Amino acid sequence: MSDAGLHQRALDALRDPRPVDKCRLTRTLHEDFHGDRLGSAPEPPPEPLPQPGRPVRPPLVPFAQLPRRGLGSQAGRVALAHALAHIEFNAINLALDAVYRFRAQPSGFYRDWLHVASEEATHFELLCTYLDAHGCAYGDHPAHGGLWDAACRTAHDVLARMALVPRVLEARGLDVTPGLVEKLERAGDERLAAVLRRIYRDEIGHVRIGSRWFRRCCEARGVEPRQAFRELVRAHLPARPRGPFNEAGRLAAGFSTAELDDLREMAG
Repeated sequence: MSDAGLHQRALDALRDPRPVDKCRLTRTLHEDFHGDRLGSAPEPPPEPLPQPGRPVRPPLVPFAQLPRRGLGSQAGRVALAHALAHIEFNAINLALDAVYRFRAQPSGFYRDWLHVASEEATHFELLCTYLDAHGCAYGDHPAHGGLWDAACRTAHDVLARMALVPRVLEARGLDVTPGLVEKLERAGDERLAAVLRRIYRDEIGHVRIGSRWFRRCCEARGVEPRQAFRELVRAHLPARPRGPFNEAGRLAAGFSTAELDDLREMAG
């Protein structure tokens, strides 16, 4: 057994640029945490991480430069699967970074975010399997280069991280995924639709975890959650929240009706 502790193991997985190995290290860390098989070596404080480990490909470009393709063609559905694989790859890193960066949290915090990281790895692998079945691999298309920005903007504060990453970035997937599933079903692509249904179900749980820890952080600091969420979104989000919002999915994921009203107001 390695003497490396929880935070060092999370950093090792974060820094690994090879997707297959990142998924393996993530899953093994999750299992070792549950099996009480982590080392106890002293761990240095967290350090800035401008970029996590990632492969040379895909090339990263601004969002506006990504090609737009309809889901009526197989090429369009492959492009969608590639874009989603990139999001899930970044989601692994975001969950690992929460484990690495935020110290002195309750054990349940690390258990939850390792669970999220492990499920994100599964999502990434499911999408890569779909790509492989259609002659494509992760890295064959350009991808959005700004997905790690939220981690850097919230690296100083666990409360800001819980507000912005699960409750804004991941929650956006709850808004758009049901519509994508419907379009894929109409196009006859049941295989990719099934993958997205699995991701949607798991992501409700991930956002619910973020909502729970956001509220616990608010309670620990003696701040009111609704007002804190509004202020953090306005302070850290570079643009207005994007609607429309999936009310049923967000309520299941821990949002209140008042928070949904606030989001609609902020979205304009």
